[in-house]
Amino acid sequence: MLEAYTAVVKQDEDAWIGWIEEVPGVNCQETTREALLASLRVTLAEALEFNRAEARDAAGKDYEELPITV
Repeated sequence: MLEAYTAVVKQDEDAWIGWIEEVPGVNCQETTREALLASLRVTLAEALEFNRAEARDAAGKDYEELPITV
């Protein structure tokens, strides 16, 4: 299942910088817009997987995973 996130991007002199609105700490800088979007995708995927692993570790044993929609 694909999930949609919002990238905020801008060109700042010779660099492109961007953030993912919904996930604090996911930000990147690249020399092209295309490279920035690719880096944001990779960084977002890594951050989500890290957060999932951290939540599962914190829960210990006998936990449930439930979808939440907002």
